[in-house]
Order: sequence, then structure tokens, then C-alpha cells
Amino acid sequence: RMPVSVPVEDRRQRASAAFSLSFLSLVFSITAFSSSYWCEGMRKVAKPFCTGQSKGDHCIRFNSPDANNSNAVQYIWETGDDKFIDRKFHAGIWYSCEEIVSEEGEKCRSFISLTPAADRGVLWLSIVAELLHIILLLTGAILMSVEMCYYSTVIDGLKINAFSAVVTVLAGLLGMVAHMMYTTVFQMTVNLGPEDWRPHTWDYGWSYCLAWASFACCMAAAVTTINKYTKTILEFKHKRKTLERSLKVKYKFPDH
Repeated sequence: RMPVSVPVEDRRQRASAAFSLSFLSLVFSITAFSSSYWCEGMRKVAKPFCTGQSKGDHCIRFNSPDANNSNAVQYIWETGDDKFIDRKFHAGIWYSCEEIVSEEGEKCRSFISLTPAADRGVLWLSIVAELLHIILLLTGAILMSVEMCYYSTVIDGLKINAFSAVVTVLAGLLGMVAHMMYTTVFQMTVNLGPEDWRPHTWDYGWSYCLAWASFACCMAAAVTTINKYTKTILEFKHKRKTLERSLKVKYKFPDH
């Protein structure tokens, strides 16, 4: 019984590994898709005039009693960075949020409304591809879980295994295309977007890294599933040849 039970246990371990990778990819993808930290950076915003008793480096004291002071006048008319303040922002597929200078909190706007009209169609294609990516990942994870809990013939398990491999590969390809399309749209929005939004410096955030980590887990799950399918087929072929040889020896079939 040992030669038969070891391959079965090995197949179950590979199925469990593929399911774990697929489930991890699904969690990463949903988290990244729903967050607004695909890109983060800084915007240079002109400092507002100080009002009332407000002081500090976050406003310009233009209406203060010492407005005629030479230092104050020089401070107002200088063209350096002292007239501006850096404000953090982060953007995702759905929203772009930035700090409010005068108070705590953030102001969020729809990223779709900030995108240039010529690139809005590409952004919607990216959103559709992301949704299909998540749906296919969910389908693949369900098929893998059914395969692990399905105690019927090995042939039925192979059919489910092959279908889940195809679904997972398609999910990975769709995710890759969606991430690349969003990257292109964001770069075009940085160059052609509204003046009151364009960032001074920016870089990719943790959600963007999480989205690509989801793609990596998805492709790893697909490779593991295909490897399991291929190894099972090879095991069947090897057992079939062994059985044919034993039958030839037992019944002494003549070789043609």
C-alpha cells in the first residue's frame, strides 16, 4: 500500500499549496483594488494668508500689522520655496486624497474625474480587467478547494485540476494587463491632469506593490497546479506501462 499512498499524499500537498497561493493572491488583489495607496507623493501648494491669531510656517502673514516691515515684504515677494508648503497625497483606482493645510484630515476626489478625457476609457478597461481578475481568482480558489475535498475518481480530480489551472492563468494575465494600464493612465494624469492636482514628486505605494504580489502568487498557484496535473498524468502513464509489462510476462503474449 505504501507506493500508492505516497503519491496520493504528495498530490494533496501540492493541491493545498496551490490553494493557499491562490487564496493569498485573492486577498492581496481585493485589498489593493479597494485601497487608494497605489501612488503616493507630495504636492507643492501656495501658502494661504494668515487669518486672526493663526501663526507658524503654514501661512503668510500678509494682513498682519507689521506688513510694512522690510522682512515681511521680502518674505511675501520672494520666489523661493518659502511661499509654498508640501502636502502629501495618495491615489488609487477609485480615489485621490490629499492633506488639508489649514486643518487635520484629508480631502478626497474621484480619480476617474481627474483623469484626462482621452484616457478615461483606458481607466475603465483597467477597472473591468481588475474585476475580472478578482472573479477568476475566486473561481480558481473555489475549484481548488473542491478538488481538495473531492473524494471520487482521480480522473474527475484531473478535470477540475486542468480547469482551475486555465482559470488561474487567465486571472494572472488579466491582472498584469490591468496593472500596466493603470500605470499608464496615472502617468498621463500626472502630465495632463488638473493643475490643482498634479504632484511635484510621486512614487508607487504599498497597494501597487501588493497588486503585483497578488500577480506573483497567482502565477505561482497556476504553475503549481499545472505541475500537479502533469505529474499525475506521468504517474498514470508509468503505472499503465508497468501493468502492460506485467500482463505480458504473466500471459506470455508474443511480441509482434
